[in-house]
Amino acid sequence: MKNNLKITIWVITVLLSLTNMTCDDNINDDVSENCDKTVVLDAEMYANLETDFFTISNVNIIDDCLSFSFSASGCSGDSWEFNLVDSEVIAESSPEQRYLKIQLINNEACLAVFTKQVSFSLKPLQINNSQKELILNIEGLDDTLTYKY
Repeated sequence: MKNNLKITIWVITVLLSLTNMTCDDNINDDVSENCDKTVVLDAEMYANLETDFFTISNVNIIDDCLSFSFSASGCSGDSWEFNLVDSEVIAESSPEQRYLKIQLINNEACLAVFTKQVSFSLKPLQINNSQKELILNIEGLDDTLTYKY
């Protein structure tokens, strides 16, 4: 009887240990750890998006992050909120294309001009079974961007 109890406790301990080791280290795989925010996929938000005025001065894609610098008026820029919103429309071309808008929410009522940089993870835009490349059409930019993943 004591032997059966010892074996049962040993089996339970081993099973619990194995269960603990099966954790996935990439639980948050959809968000690049190097980006400030993540792109939002929301057709309704895209259609009704309102933004405060800003000027884009630099845009680039590094790995899975879209980074851009922009200028806007404000008191410090510390309270600014940013969103990158996807239309959820995928143009069937080669490579596929996506349509996005940048949103700045600026409630600061000062005339000073500040420059900020913000980055967004593009991973949610990736398309399974595609050629691992997207053309990004971002409203307000003259040129398209190519995102390779």
